[in-house]
Amino acid sequence: VQLQASGGGSVQPGDSLRLSCLATGRTLSRYVVGWFRQAPGKEREHVATIRISSGHTYYADSVKGRFTISRDNAKTTVYLQMNSLKPEDTAVYYCAADSQLILSEFRNARSFDYWGQGTQVTVSS
Repeated sequence: VQLQASGGGSVQPGDSLRLSCLATGRTLSRYVVGWFRQAPGKEREHVATIRISSGHTYYADSVKGRFTISRDNAKTTVYLQMNSLKPEDTAVYYCAADSQLILSEFRNARSFDYWGQGTQVTVSS
């Protein structure tokens, strides 16, 4: 599966953005899809994960209540709706997918085999 992330941009604190992760080559029906982010000088960190088949979602504490991960009915696109953005949300955001993960691996970037290119999100006044 190939992944393409899009939707990043430069916004002010409190604004919203929606990121998209489009899958080509196959549908995501059997996959777990995660969003991760990496700020300069920092390690890549988990943001949110969704199990496509069930729709179950998992969030990092830092984004819980502000971000929402979802998938479309065709199961080819995963979205990350980001509300109430803060300067500390500034990072390159990546989507990733894998079909062989167990629950304990859902927040671990190293567990995901397929990655899209990053999309920059900058939150600044």
